Amino acid sequence: MKSLYLIINCASFIVPFIFSFHPKLAFYKHWKSAWLAILISALIFVLWDVLYTYLGVWGFNSKYVLGIYFFNLPIEEVLFFFCIPYSCLFTIHCLDLLIRKESLVYSEKTATLLLLTGLFCIGLFNMGCLYTTASVSGLLALILWLKFGLQVNWLGRFYFYYLMLLIPFFIVNGILTGTGLDEAVVWYNNFENMGIRVLTIPLEDFIYGMLLILLNSAIYKYMEFRNKRVASAK
Repeated sequence: MKSLYLIINCASFIVPFIFSFHPKLAFYKHWKSAWLAILISALIFVLWDVLYTYLGVWGFNSKYVLGIYFFNLPIEEVLFFFCIPYSCLFTIHCLDLLIRKESLVYSEKTATLLLLTGLFCIGLFNMGCLYTTASVSGLLALILWLKFGLQVNWLGRFYFYYLMLLIPFFIVNGILTGTGLDEAVVWYNNFENMGIRVLTIPLEDFIYGMLLILLNSAIYKYMEFRNKRVASAK
């Protein structure tokens, strides 16, 4: 039982890692961009995690972790911010190779408008909840920056890919929040969230998950663009 969280991390990581060396996928050639993106976003999310664990917004069940802590976080929670983003970036890389990019652009404006409106309403009516406020504010700010600041052209694809990533998300987050277990691996203080759950998963986890993967994707794509520009200038 104490190795459960570690097993979840390893299971999420091992298959994408192995297939990164497949000659038709060759994700290992993009490791420089991927690992830098993961490292930067992990630093932000780990600091957030340390603070919110200290404040009691969420916490971790000692039955399911090894007992090795980084500040107040189990080492498995730190690894989560490396294993899960890696598997997501690998999946996005594969989908980019398979799906025609042009077909996912046309509905992006509508999707972005609906998403921003929904996030604004959720944040407005739940301003007293720390988890809700932080996750909504973070995702709102990032989408606005990407859409109107950097004017990226890949948000439509990202929305579609995130919907596909929700399949493994339900499995991983479902187990972490207690699906099929006597107790949750990660518990939440319902005074700091909306108290709405999809099965055992707090609704905020879907926002938090999108923020995590979108930040990783944005940094990764920027690094890839910069590397290509440097290579073409030589």
